[in-house]
Amino acid sequence: MGQGTTVPVVIASDHAGFEMKEYVKKYLTEKGIPFFDAGAEKLDPHDGYPQFAFKLAELVASGKHSRGILMCGTGIGASIAANRVKKVRAALCDSPDMARMSRLHNDSNVLVLGGRTTTQNVAAEIMDSWFATEFEGGRHQGRIDEMDNHC
Repeated sequence: MGQGTTVPVVIASDHAGFEMKEYVKKYLTEKGIPFFDAGAEKLDPHDGYPQFAFKLAELVASGKHSRGILMCGTGIGASIAANRVKKVRAALCDSPDMARMSRLHNDSNVLVLGGRTTTQNVAAEIMDSWFATEFEGGRHQGRIDEMDNHC
């Protein structure tokens, strides 16, 4: 996925990840990557991460969007919530190497960023790595199938 892709990436955040989401929108626009913003629409402290994590995860799980980027304050709550949706493999990444491995071995389809714990420069490096890395498949595919078919 990268420049010229036609399937929009879905993005979402709660209030604590809102500023990072606004940065992610700028990043995606500059890279020519189309996106759909699933909220929050404004900085409102009453907007909690579960509602936005579930909305984004359901859009990815349904196949409407192949990938998503999700943010909350630390990324922990959003990643826990998103991973409750079957066929979602949300990875909280705080380095480009973690993002690369989440794609290479785990075929992560949701990248989670901590809006209060990750700088914009590091977030850009993480996204660069995540978008540039394809799933390796092979021995890892069986593990993905096991997770996707559990429950």
